[in-house]
Amino acid sequence: MRRNLRYALQILVSVGILAFLLYHIDVARTAELVLESDGRYFAVALALFLVTTWVMAWRWQLLLASKGIHEPLGWLTKLYFIGYAAGQVLPTSMGGDAVRIVEHARRRPDARAEVAGAVVIERVIGATGTLLLVAVGLAVAAGRYSELQVVLWVELAGLVTVLLVGVLMFSRRTRRLLEERIFPLGRRIRLEKPLERVHLALHGYREQPSVLAVTLALTVVTQSARLVAIWMCGEAVGVDLSPLVYVILGPLLFLVMLVPFTINGFGVREAFFVAFLGRLGIDRDAAFATGFLFYVVTVATSLPGAAILLWRSARPVFGRRARADAGRGGGGS
Repeated sequence: MRRNLRYALQILVSVGILAFLLYHIDVARTAELVLESDGRYFAVALALFLVTTWVMAWRWQLLLASKGIHEPLGWLTKLYFIGYAAGQVLPTSMGGDAVRIVEHARRRPDARAEVAGAVVIERVIGATGTLLLVAVGLAVAAGRYSELQVVLWVELAGLVTVLLVGVLMFSRRTRRLLEERIFPLGRRIRLEKPLERVHLALHGYREQPSVLAVTLALTVVTQSARLVAIWMCGEAVGVDLSPLVYVILGPLLFLVMLVPFTINGFGVREAFFVAFLGRLGIDRDAAFATGFLFYVVTVATSLPGAAILLWRSARPVFGRRARADAGRGGGGS
């Protein structure tokens, strides 16, 4: 009941934000921009998302292998696509991470802490990669984009937050604090031991500096490629801005996508594009069209995962029918 109410509120928030945006844009012109967008730019953006999904699965494979868990790259890539598909109907982009943890834990029930730890450290490395891009964005914006001063302060706050999280996860002193003060708070809901095991698995990556360095490099490459994909979405609808602008936009967008008030950031994402690009003189119609086209790219990226989930749900039905047909055939002979 409570879960249904939460989903209903999230849908209501998304609908409310979209209704507000649609009221303030020219819907006909926005639709025209989307429908007449340059398909070549869209195709490149989609290709970048698909290819970087494979690279992110490779990153996950390396983290697991460092813990002695060896999985086929194809299987991990499939789980990534399933996570994308699930993320389309879950509150934040982290919903897909939870799906990957559950799916992998079914395969490795004896290594649940390491499985969860690998996905969590992926998210930490992703945040670190975002931090590096923020640093680049701050350097790029210095003296160039006075219109984005508020945005830059927000990104600076995000940078500090990521640093604090990194200290919390890897410092030996904070580990003692967590074990003595924080984890016992989960005793009543039976989470004390799971939290300890996951944190221990995370802390073990301190001994894997080369793996962390390689996976961080892969993260910077994938996030940079996805920034190019967002720029392509803007170019497709005629938004003529330097790619450097998207170095500032991208990290903040990744942060916005974690906001749990809507389903997969629907509405919040489009409002962000309108607010951010509007500061640079881009009209609302083109800004909304850019955000919507980016959303279409993410949905298209999730289609392989949706197909896998549909096949899974249909396979038992086909199996029962085949067994029933075989039974009828055997009875008539």
